[in-house]
Amino acid sequence: MAQLIKLQDYVSRYQQDVYRYPSQFIRLKKQQWDKFVNWSEMQKQEHEGWAQEESLFYEDENKEKTNMFHKLKNMFRKRDFSMDEGENEKKESPFFQMDLSNMNELELKQFFLDQLFEFQIKWASSTLTETSYIDYKYFYDERLKYFLQRFPDTFLVMYKPILALKKAPVELDVLLLTPTELWCLTFLEEENRAVYFGSSDRFWIKKIGKKEKKVLSPVLSLQRMGVIVSKLFRTYNVDFPVKKAVISRNGYIDYPSPPFDLHIFDKKSYPKWFESMREFRSPLKMTQLKAAKTVLEFAETNSINRPEWDDEAEWPDHEIEIGDEAEDRTL
Repeated sequence: MAQLIKLQDYVSRYQQDVYRYPSQFIRLKKQQWDKFVNWSEMQKQEHEGWAQEESLFYEDENKEKTNMFHKLKNMFRKRDFSMDEGENEKKESPFFQMDLSNMNELELKQFFLDQLFEFQIKWASSTLTETSYIDYKYFYDERLKYFLQRFPDTFLVMYKPILALKKAPVELDVLLLTPTELWCLTFLEEENRAVYFGSSDRFWIKKIGKKEKKVLSPVLSLQRMGVIVSKLFRTYNVDFPVKKAVISRNGYIDYPSPPFDLHIFDKKSYPKWFESMREFRSPLKMTQLKAAKTVLEFAETNSINRPEWDDEAEWPDHEIEIGDEAEDRTL
């Protein structure tokens, strides 16, 4: 599961210590997955036992089943998933409204990832001392959810980050930092099976059936992203490759002569690139984290103090080293 290190202009704990949290997230996810598997297996065993003796112990079994279910819910409260000692969120996840005993392995994995997705957004909009007012549309953002759930744990995502450059905020699209390179990504996915005819002009042609329409060239925003990130890397001596790609998972792109540094991934070519990313195996790299830190240094942040920290409480110091164990744990 890729890590969301910046969302819009929301406060991010990764901005406070990008060398700490990526490794901690991987450890936390593994620990919680092991707990989740154990609890779901216990629930399944209990469920089978209840089914065998249902006629004799119906009322008692229902009581035990309810208790087990509440234990599982309590395990997955925000406090149990907390990345900081002292954090305490009482609101429970809306995902825990179903019986896990009837789920197969794939359903359990997806259930677990859905739960983590919600927490990732909360982590990308709050720290121990601050919080941002989040637009709840991101909890239902299909593209964001897809990128976080389908890519390896060592991939870092900045989703529509806003950078403060020369006193003018600039909103980017998606930055995907793998351990070896940074991808600037933009998307053409408004309609299924649309065909886009690319060119060096300011506008491309989108064709659906017999209808044609002009759309702003995605290359413009990509070039801007590439220039901004590359300039930041050069200024701060970060040796990290920058690549640019237009993605259309549900359509087709016809661009006979694209710029040499532009990648096109449409419905035909995207699966191959996606699988190459999924199969990528590498631990977090120091250069990758340095690249992320460089961009995060210029990221806009709008937040307020958490009520419990209005009295100038200090940030606790918990050092966690990044080691070889921080490897891909994609489910």
